[in-house]
Amino acid sequence: MYFKKLVSAAVIFSLLLSINVNAQKMAVLAQSVPEAEGVSASGIINFLGAAAKSKTEFHSFMFLRHGKVVAGGWWNPYRSNLKHSLYSTSKSFTATAVGFAVAEKKLSLDDKVISFFPRQLPATISPNLAALTVRDVISMTDGQDPDPTFTTVTKDSDWVRSFLATPIVHKPGTTFLYNTLGTYMLSAIVQKVTGQKVIDYLKPRLFEPLGIHGETWEVDTKGINTGGWGLMLKTEDMAKFGELFLQKGMWNGKRVLPVGWVDEASAVKIMQDPNAPQSKKDSSDWLQGYCYQMWRCRHNAYRADGAFGQFIIIMPDEDAVIAITAETPDMQEEINLVWQYLLPAMHTGKLPDDAVTDATFQQKLSALALPPFSKTVAPAIAANISGKSFTMASNEKHISNISFTFTNGVCHVTIKTDTAVYKLAFGSGNWQPGETNMHGPYLVATDKANYGGNPLYKIDGSYTWQDSHTLQLLLRYIETPHSLTVISHFDGNKVSLDFENSFEYGSKKTVLQGEMK
Repeated sequence: MYFKKLVSAAVIFSLLLSINVNAQKMAVLAQSVPEAEGVSASGIINFLGAAAKSKTEFHSFMFLRHGKVVAGGWWNPYRSNLKHSLYSTSKSFTATAVGFAVAEKKLSLDDKVISFFPRQLPATISPNLAALTVRDVISMTDGQDPDPTFTTVTKDSDWVRSFLATPIVHKPGTTFLYNTLGTYMLSAIVQKVTGQKVIDYLKPRLFEPLGIHGETWEVDTKGINTGGWGLMLKTEDMAKFGELFLQKGMWNGKRVLPVGWVDEASAVKIMQDPNAPQSKKDSSDWLQGYCYQMWRCRHNAYRADGAFGQFIIIMPDEDAVIAITAETPDMQEEINLVWQYLLPAMHTGKLPDDAVTDATFQQKLSALALPPFSKTVAPAIAANISGKSFTMASNEKHISNISFTFTNGVCHVTIKTDTAVYKLAFGSGNWQPGETNMHGPYLVATDKANYGGNPLYKIDGSYTWQDSHTLQLLLRYIETPHSLTVISHFDGNKVSLDFENSFEYGSKKTVLQGEMK
């Protein structure tokens, strides 16, 4: 009997192992070479060349054709195993959670928003607020103007109450206005009807079936996922989500998304500017119509879209998906590169093998990098300041002290604030990896969510001497689009620190003054 139990246990273990292995295989995207999927490798090479000359700082991209990865690249120190902040690409995932909740009859798109929050309503409920539905919110036709997002997240700890108190000046469903706080309301509604945060609700329904793991999502002070931003996924995860939509909600022959949801969610619900001249529409991917937390594109495509160039572009006519993470001041330019180089690279049927071009193509992908600062000879002043501490004058960053120590080609920087001590390392001629809990540049840095839900930030640092008295530090937050540059000017026992966030592109500096004591 004991032997039979052992055999039975072994069989069960073997079966579970087989299921797990098969599940892992199903979750991995298939790989192919460009020509086998009708894609010109030279077209991708041209895309990479144009990307290098563009305003956009690319961090990663993944190109799927016919369900297979034909190209994937990460600009070092960004890496394939790292997550990346998606900004408003998060919105498409929140909308998908709404789709699941509708399919499970936990809510209806025609439900009134005020019905979910009876205790947070304003004293007077306007007709427009009373009429506002989930459908209006998910299609960015809330009727509020201006967008209340930044005012709310920086000043109020109850975002639901603040949204409901914001005047609705247009009849809901009639006027487009991008409203990130509205997406937060969708997250709050899903949590209200399911009893789970959106990230937890999506885990067994979306993330696990697609083999997505390690995802994080910021929360507000009430423990609700921010909805309109704050989700962090790997580039491959983004591509999987796009492929799921391309396949109408099917994944490896199994249904994941509710029947009909993809068609409904990707169809135009409102035109952003119906009075725009045709010439303007023809050149803009922001005037093709808005769907359920997704944008229609030119060329019959549609996309999930996040600030500074986080894109999941779904191209049904070409049976293709392109996922991109980046930092750019011109998101239209970034998409234009896709239309100019990757779209014409796709053809019907297979292309002839081209071993020479494929070798060049692979070399280009493997060489992608954001270079560190060049190695420079340390000036005499480096020895004078190494290990010394500078006391800073009162400042908006609440930095009280900073010190610089140079050892073995690494600049160790210690920053003391009113409440914390941060230790950072910068390489000379290379990237020095590390982690920190010091917040980096962020578009919603002042929100009251306080970055809840995310662990330590992964960073890479590099330094160089611009001249005999000027030290330049570059700190990349490699799970976000952004970096921080600190230029330190030394004059005797005094220091001046210029802080610049990458996404401000030199338009704003924070200057701090300090003295060695």
